[in-house]
Amino acid sequence: MFDTLLQGGRVIDPIHGFDGPADVAIADGQIAAIEPRLDGSSSRQTVDACGLIVTPGLIDLHVHLYWGVSHYGIDADTACLARGVTTAVDAGSAGALTYPGLKRWIMDASQTELYAFLNIAYLGMIGDQVGELEDLRFIDDELALRVGRSSEIVGIKVRLDRVGPHAATLPLRRALTVAERLHKPLMVHIGSARRMHVSLGDILEELRPGDIVTHMYHGKDGGLVGDDGLVCPAARAARRRGVLFDVGHGAGSYSFPVSRAALAQGFGPDVISSDLHTYSLVAPVRDLVTTLNKFLLLGLSLVDAIGMVTAAPARIIGQDARIGHLGVGAEADIALLRLDSGERTYADCEGNRLSGGPGLTVVGALKRGTMVGLGPNSALGVQTL
Repeated sequence: MFDTLLQGGRVIDPIHGFDGPADVAIADGQIAAIEPRLDGSSSRQTVDACGLIVTPGLIDLHVHLYWGVSHYGIDADTACLARGVTTAVDAGSAGALTYPGLKRWIMDASQTELYAFLNIAYLGMIGDQVGELEDLRFIDDELALRVGRSSEIVGIKVRLDRVGPHAATLPLRRALTVAERLHKPLMVHIGSARRMHVSLGDILEELRPGDIVTHMYHGKDGGLVGDDGLVCPAARAARRRGVLFDVGHGAGSYSFPVSRAALAQGFGPDVISSDLHTYSLVAPVRDLVTTLNKFLLLGLSLVDAIGMVTAAPARIIGQDARIGHLGVGAEADIALLRLDSGERTYADCEGNRLSGGPGLTVVGALKRGTMVGLGPNSALGVQTL
């Protein structure tokens, strides 16, 4: 007997190379079977997924969810789970001194499955008046090392922007040392070279295989695409070494011209993330699917784009054995999407516009087999025995 049967959808599971019509059966919070046709009479609940795309639950590698403490913080279940994101990773809102509150009051209290990159600055991203790395006394390596051993902390985060008069390589090397000792990746926020006091190439040369560069397509000076319109050689060299590149859209870190130029030269993202926070929630980001839709318009295939919000981030956070795919025995984290043909208009962070279609709409989601995020526009046919 199955608990839930999703019938008649187009199943896309990039890890297993599957893209086609299938029924998905769920029992005890796990994927129990995927077959071309399964008998609905053996299920307590049957969901009509005809016309929908059934994918692993979406995973957002870069969000800010420390509501009530960080000025960036938003509510996880409203901004993530209700929009198809079953797992999200807070990208440095908390440092070693503030992480216990994030863990107790946000991560443990949310339906959305949450992980975190620990900010190398021990206060994290509390206010906007002073950058957390303008004074290097805000770094306590040993404290970060002790707190960073938590299993919910998937890596260290360093924001190389507003770093004060010193070169960004100083906090970068401190953060790298902590990440190396923890055997976890480092996520590096890159910004204006003028404000980092060092070139992007110098930053990239420091990074190890598995480290993550976020805000890869920002439009600030000294970014991924140079004044000559070409992707900088240091980025290509870093990718060959195994450094990963993440979109991290946000309110100020995504440019259509930069992403278009990079994609045309074969330099696509490893991960699509939203950098969803207080200042990007309404516009220009809204949610992870909106960010994904921008890349569909820029030419990424649907299957590749879905892999960048499921399989790729699951691997990075070390949870790919149980989430990010729809293999039998995996947790039944599932997004239900609809591909609509109508034209939509999207904005980047510089006022540029991009229009076209089709685009994905979130219809609903399941977290460990339980239906969540069903709004008035879901139009799902659900039958219960």
